[in-house]
Parts: sequence; C-alpha cells; structure tokens
Amino acid sequence: MFRTCALARSLVPLGDRILVRKAAKETQTASGIIIPSDNVKRPNEGEVIAVGPGIRDVSGNLHAPTLKKGDSVLLPEYGGSMVKIDGEELNLFREDDILGKFD
Repeated sequence: MFRTCALARSLVPLGDRILVRKAAKETQTASGIIIPSDNVKRPNEGEVIAVGPGIRDVSGNLHAPTLKKGDSVLLPEYGGSMVKIDGEELNLFREDDILGKFD
C-alpha cells in the first residue's frame, strides 16, 4: 500500500532573479465606492518572497542582490514571468527590472 503526502513546493530563484507576490487588487476606493473587477488596474506593488544568490561578473565575483525576503517593492507595469506554485500566482523579476523598494 502506498502512502501519499502533500508536498509543499518551493521555488529558489537562480542568479539575480527575485520572486514576488503582487499586492491584491483594490476593488473599493477610500470613500467606499466599489470598482467593477474589469476596471481594476493591475497592482504595481509586491512583497519579495525569495531572492536568488546574485549574479557573477566577468571576473567571477558574486554580486549579491540588494533586496531580501519580506521587502516591499515597486514593480513595472509589464514584465516578469508569472509562475503558479500551489495555486498561488507569483512573479519572477530580474533585480534590474524592479523599480524601487519601499521603506
């Protein structure tokens, strides 16, 4: 008899790639007006989930990324690669593609 167990998959980015969870879309304004789902803009903020080890230059020196897990970042409107892990949509970006980090 075989026993099956649910394995949680994890993804470790390679090189200078950063795994980001985008913020939830806002469907209500500050004044309480509900926005239809087809008019909601894509979120451009996210939280860093995982960070790659960095990228090597021509001489072989490793340059570690400036971001770390848990950082809140500003994302470009387009770009990145969408991946699904355990039913959750996450995005992979190169560190150069991320526009900024919130304090």
